[in-house]
Amino acid sequence: MVAINDVIVALKLCKDPELDANIVDIGLIYGIDISQSVVKLTITMTSPMCPVTSIILADAQLRLESINGIGKVEIDLVWDPLWNPEMMSDDLKYRGI
Repeated sequence: MVAINDVIVALKLCKDPELDANIVDIGLIYGIDISQSVVKLTITMTSPMCPVTSIILADAQLRLESINGIGKVEIDLVWDPLWNPEMMSDDLKYRGI
């Protein structure tokens, strides 16, 4: 069985190249559901016009697929609620990103 912490650790390696911060700390991850060997990730971007959306989604997909025990990864890109800077970790807020 895949642990949620394994998923979070993998996603923390996935960076938004524009902000130079990982997608977990930016607050882009809205949900992680693990059922047997299937991981369902609910994610957003900082803006619907984000120019690096495809890069981030592909990186997240590859990192999750590399976790031992994961058979399938499903990523759901959502816009509700819209992302805002308050969703960032305190560390990023203090860095002024």
